[in-house]
Amino acid sequence: MPRRQESPDAVKVRTLPVQVAAHLTRRIVSGEIDEGRAPSELEITQEFGVSRVVARETLKILASLDIVDVAQGRRVVVRPRAEWDYLSPLLIEWLPTEIVDELLQELHRTRVLLEPELAAMAAAGATGETLGRLKDEIDRMAALEADPDAYLEVDHEFHMEICRAANNRILDRIMYSARWLGTASRRVTNEAPAGLHRATAEHTEIYEALVARDPEAARAAMRRHLNNNFSTLLSEKEQRSKRAGRRR
Repeated sequence: MPRRQESPDAVKVRTLPVQVAAHLTRRIVSGEIDEGRAPSELEITQEFGVSRVVARETLKILASLDIVDVAQGRRVVVRPRAEWDYLSPLLIEWLPTEIVDELLQELHRTRVLLEPELAAMAAAGATGETLGRLKDEIDRMAALEADPDAYLEVDHEFHMEICRAANNRILDRIMYSARWLGTASRRVTNEAPAGLHRATAEHTEIYEALVARDPEAARAAMRRHLNNNFSTLLSEKEQRSKRAGRRR
């Protein structure tokens, strides 16, 4: 989830490329950096008091996230925001809460498109070994309802196991690449009272549909689970906004 913003002085002390990249990204998002233009290597060294090596690595990080292009002549331009790598854990960590909230809603719409169909495919093709692993994960979920962080790992693996059962490498990589956003979403929904107990029951419904080899039931159970998660996500967001309003 997004961390608090850091001052240029705090970045100077650490002089790590990732810290400077985080600060520059936040400035781009906030509009502090002119539209379409980012600081050059020389400007980064001058502003933050870091070496040319650190400045060069900073720009490499930003370029790897599709935030900037380093053009010929070392001119650095900001890429359109729609093209940034929103599946990167670094970028998700640096973005403000309101943008992460938007991304989590977009993630939900993506999951609703994919995961019910993956569940239906798994119901038709899951092996006994896969079903055994899913049962183990259900049992672990039930035992971890008081430990949200550990539960989150098992939850993710349950969904990936279903994806693998569909035997589609492209879908597997799409699901895997979105794991950081999925983690952010689960951290929010796990805050709901009795949220993990409910999640265990919903995962059990999905599992039972897979065991019954019933694609339609698996599709419906997965869709219910995702939609319930989304309702919880919106509710927790509203509660967070109310708490923030009371603190002002």
